[in-house]
Amino acid sequence: MSESPLILIQSLRKRHSPDFELSIQSLHVDAGDVLCLLGPTGSGKSTLLRLLSGLDRPDSGDVRFDNQSVFAAAPDVTRRIVTVSQRPQLLSDTVRSNVEYGLKVRGHRERAANVDAALKQCRLTTLASRDCRTLSGGQMQLVALARALVVEPDLLLLDEPTANLDPAHVELVEEIIRESCAARQLTVILATHNLFQARRLANRVALILDGSLVETAVTADFFDRPTDSRTSAFIEGRMIY
Repeated sequence: MSESPLILIQSLRKRHSPDFELSIQSLHVDAGDVLCLLGPTGSGKSTLLRLLSGLDRPDSGDVRFDNQSVFAAAPDVTRRIVTVSQRPQLLSDTVRSNVEYGLKVRGHRERAANVDAALKQCRLTTLASRDCRTLSGGQMQLVALARALVVEPDLLLLDEPTANLDPAHVELVEEIIRESCAARQLTVILATHNLFQARRLANRVALILDGSLVETAVTADFFDRPTDSRTSAFIEGRMIY
């Protein structure tokens, strides 16, 4: 861990129902990390992402982003965090209008160059004038990704971004994520249940089961030298859930 990680979780608890509580005592994410959160559906990955973004508030504990509490930070701090969901909500408008939306709400006046660059990066230039209601699921996810990247966030949160996509669009989304990380020190936290995707993208991997953080390690150690038997069982497909 660096002296001052970009993200620091401390004694975080969030109860959603009498039967489920997310409880993470400690987790750090350094600037430039690509951290994959692995775990089955319902394990708490999406809950954690909502807390990291500040969309939900915990029952106790804190999430610190760049040494400030996400839950008390000024808007100019939290706007450095952007989320892309599994099923993005797009405006009933053109691809270009959707991509520039994040810039508009942030008050940026000079938008054309940024939007053009994001469209190009996400392979959407030829679709810029298309109505988003006519797009395929994979194309819609690319629009959501472009809308997130155009504002140049410091932290990108991805919640199962390729779960419903065909293999070609999965490969494209992953390629764009890698390109974005290589271009600047973008930090990515990606929730997925796809072991292969975690191997391909992450430099660190964390396993969450039943609302608890089981193990966190650099990718090679996580998959090849896990220290927890539950991690081994999950990786080898022996865990029934």
